[in-house]
Amino acid sequence: MLGHKKSVSAKDHGAVKGEPILTLSDVCRSFEGRDVIKKINLTIKRGEFFTLVGPSGSGKTTILKMLAGMDSPSSGDIVYDNQSISSIPPKARPTCMVFQFLALFPHMTVGQNIEFPLKIKGVPAEERYDRACQLMSMVQLPEDYYAKNVMKCSGGERQRVAIARAFAYDPQILLFDEPLSAIDAKLRKTLQKELKALHEKSGKTFIYITHSLEEAMFMSDRVGVLNHGVLEQVGTPNEIYAHPNSRFTASFIGDTNIFPVRVRPEGGWESSELPLSVVLKVKQLDRNIEGYIIVRPERLRFLTDGALADNAIPAKIVAIYSLGSSLQYELIAGKKELSLQLSSAHAPDYKVGDAVTVGWDADDAIFVLN
Repeated sequence: MLGHKKSVSAKDHGAVKGEPILTLSDVCRSFEGRDVIKKINLTIKRGEFFTLVGPSGSGKTTILKMLAGMDSPSSGDIVYDNQSISSIPPKARPTCMVFQFLALFPHMTVGQNIEFPLKIKGVPAEERYDRACQLMSMVQLPEDYYAKNVMKCSGGERQRVAIARAFAYDPQILLFDEPLSAIDAKLRKTLQKELKALHEKSGKTFIYITHSLEEAMFMSDRVGVLNHGVLEQVGTPNEIYAHPNSRFTASFIGDTNIFPVRVRPEGGWESSELPLSVVLKVKQLDRNIEGYIIVRPERLRFLTDGALADNAIPAKIVAIYSLGSSLQYELIAGKKELSLQLSSAHAPDYKVGDAVTVGWDADDAIFVLN
């Protein structure tokens, strides 16, 4: 371990984007005998936008606090550029946190808030002003906002001030603790785009936490899914959506249809919740195997005009919801509830109460063991 008086340099000379920059090795955190974080092993790549996503209480903020130095692992290690930083205090780390509630100085102007990290470093006033104006431009704040009291700014403007101030620290890794959660939906969309563009322009490493699936899928290079302190799966948004490794991940990363299945004694698959023998294409053919199949709503389709599918089920429409460019149909097949989604432009003229046949092909199903 490095001593508390030492610091880790935030300079990045000769660094290569995509190489490992931060590693968590068997990181655990316990509170009063309760394991909150359970043996997390994770490597963050230099220059990537990595998002931790999970429900409330899954451990996202605890991990972020340990990365920032506001908390310490009960066991395991956090390594930055081959140096342990587990015992390094926050001010000596190459990280900076953008908090959910921003933590701006209410008595200061926009410019003074942004300049604060530079002031405590002893940077001359003229140089601080120039840098603050550069950062304001970067986050799309007008230069005349320099003298504006930060509390007279809108929520989106204050968010930009907080991000600019974080960049003033010149960290290698920026940590974001659900920074857009208190902002209205329309502005949140705008700031998501701006934050993604800012990440690409700056080349910094972003580690972001959110409970919003949409934010994680839209902004991230990779996503880590947390469940009760366990890192369930890590991958690109498309990988996790198309190939979830568990029911939890599948249901958290988007709407889905999940059915229990098992191999029949004579071979082939069956489900206790479906009125048919299920056609699957999976490698596991052990006669004793049981698991679950996952079919995304957009992979389920209506079978009309003699259309065929590997799996076909009679069902009844119980609700229809407009999602703008698409329609979502809620169905009942026996005792099983199903969701089907398709483009509004190609929607058949069905109404609630209609009897229909829906289906999917074997290639459209994902098989998981738990």
